[in-house]
Amino acid sequence: MIRWSVLLFALLMSAPAVYRYVLDEIDLTEVLLRFLIAVPVAALLLAGLRFVTAGYGRTEEPASPVQPTPDAPGTPE
Repeated sequence: MIRWSVLLFALLMSAPAVYRYVLDEIDLTEVLLRFLIAVPVAALLLAGLRFVTAGYGRTEEPASPVQPTPDAPGTPE
């Protein structure tokens, strides 16, 4: 299922075409075609953004404590 953020971003990307349609400069089919082209482009851009920012804000779990052991006799330091 497609995300709402992708559809909103695609609508934002195709907003100049919608504006030109309101001014009666282009046809409705061209507006819809530009929106349909904007949907996969928006999906790729937002997927890339999610991939880049996926690791931010995560904290690593603390490692288990290690007990120091004395060196074995006869080993060089």
